[in-house]
Amino acid sequence: MSHDSGENAPAAPDRREAVREKAQLVHVRQSRARVARRVGLSVLAAGAVAAVAAVVVWSVMSTMGGRDLAPRTVTADGFAITSVTGAVPESGAVMDAAPSPTTEGTAAPTPEPTETEGASAPVDIRVYVDYLSPGAREWHVANVEQLTTWVDEGAATLSYHPVSMLTAKSNGTKYSLRAAAASACVATHALDVFFAYNSELLSRQPAIDSDGFSDDELADIAQAIGAADPKKVRSCIEDGDFVEWAKDATERAIESIPDTDGLALTGTPMILVNGQPYMGALTDAAEFSQFVLTNASDAFYKEQAEQSPTPTVTPTP
Repeated sequence: MSHDSGENAPAAPDRREAVREKAQLVHVRQSRARVARRVGLSVLAAGAVAAVAAVVVWSVMSTMGGRDLAPRTVTADGFAITSVTGAVPESGAVMDAAPSPTTEGTAAPTPEPTETEGASAPVDIRVYVDYLSPGAREWHVANVEQLTTWVDEGAATLSYHPVSMLTAKSNGTKYSLRAAAASACVATHALDVFFAYNSELLSRQPAIDSDGFSDDELADIAQAIGAADPKKVRSCIEDGDFVEWAKDATERAIESIPDTDGLALTGTPMILVNGQPYMGALTDAAEFSQFVLTNASDAFYKEQAEQSPTPTVTPTP
């Protein structure tokens, strides 16, 4: 029997070296595969974190109701009344405050700030209103009829500034804040019915420490009074578009009231007539009317004094 010569067969050390090299190649390939898997998992994890972060940001922004949104029709955090249609029942029954009696016992007529009384420009009336404030309701119910008349006749300009001082007084539903935001939605998308909406929220005011109206009910009220685009108004209210604006507007009013001599909001309602705060009885329409008349006259005479030329003194010959 013949055998292969030693020259053709690899030596034992050579075989071991070949096996070692092959094992190293396998190890390298396995290491590369592990690295690739780790990199892939890292990318997937990063993507998942980014996706979660995006969801969180979206959820927070949704909850916040649009931090950067501001009502389109707002001026100095208030809404000027452009129409008083539908704000007062035809019977005028909303006004339940009796005029002050005269010394003879008969009812005195309510004075009106008309041009014949000396005012050369409409009286400016600004109302800071919290829709959960009982005082705000009392003042509005007492004065809505004469406010309607003054605005309709052009004797006064009227603006409402919704605030949320009583947000914590509605069983955790934040009704005060939501109602202020809802009124901003109506003012933005249906300004012509804002005064009527404002009147509805005050005349149908929920009790303190109750849940208040839901967002759906706030939208229903807007639709019932004839908002021109009820779908847009409803979306704005239910999405809380102006919730953050209402918070910020309240904070600004607490810090300072624009165009006043250092006034700041300490409670509601705050009623300003030509920049002067009304401190009288909230349920006395005649007293408020007299306050308006007095301020109108003061403004008129001040304007006349500022416009009158300084008399020239003629020297005696």
